[in-house]
Amino acid sequence: MDKNQSLHAYIKDELLTRIKSDEYKRGEKFPTELELCKAFNVSRTTVRTALTQLTLEGYLVRHQGRGTFVADKKVRQTLSNTVQRYSDQVEVQGKKPEITLISINVVPASETLKQSLPVNVNDPIQRVERVRKANGEPTQYEIAYIPWNIAPGITQAQAETSLYAALKDEFEIHIAKTTEHIEITLADEQLCSHLQCEPGLPCFYIETIAEDESGKKVEYSRSYFRGDKTNFMIERNYPLGEK
Repeated sequence: MDKNQSLHAYIKDELLTRIKSDEYKRGEKFPTELELCKAFNVSRTTVRTALTQLTLEGYLVRHQGRGTFVADKKVRQTLSNTVQRYSDQVEVQGKKPEITLISINVVPASETLKQSLPVNVNDPIQRVERVRKANGEPTQYEIAYIPWNIAPGITQAQAETSLYAALKDEFEIHIAKTTEHIEITLADEQLCSHLQCEPGLPCFYIETIAEDESGKKVEYSRSYFRGDKTNFMIERNYPLGEK
């Protein structure tokens, strides 16, 4: 558990991982509060807080008199393509962009990262933690993971400008495709400390997997955007003749 993470946030993340990995399948009855209290050795209040957040975020559904069930998977929408960097998008709106590096660490790959990147468990991965700001106000908190054998030794200067530009200019890796999943989440204590917001603030949560021209996955990231500070534009092109 992250030392800055509350107990209920840890339990929520653990349960969410199990839901996303289909350990708890959609439509299946979820363990009761008492069962989870025994499994995690925590109080009922802690478990209830985690379950409430998962319900508000659409991962669980409660049926009166029947219990709690795993909700159907969310509908996925594809965002439009853009080659503009964060700084370019902010500057064109008349705001001053800023990227602040929180930390760069080399960590062992977990089972979760193995599912998203071409690594084995315990392989070295660079964990890059950053906050993006516009006019001095935090708008995005991001954790990016890049395998060491793909781009060893990412520096602070590279992390505080553009990781994708660094991959291209310093490591000759061109990002040719990204796959992004977007959801809504609520800010917990840890997220609030980075985004300088109140607990419970709705945030956009985006998971991204970046691939090079050969289709090799080179980066996996998790980003949280303040819902009161950001919005997204979706632009679709419809070729002539298609219905």
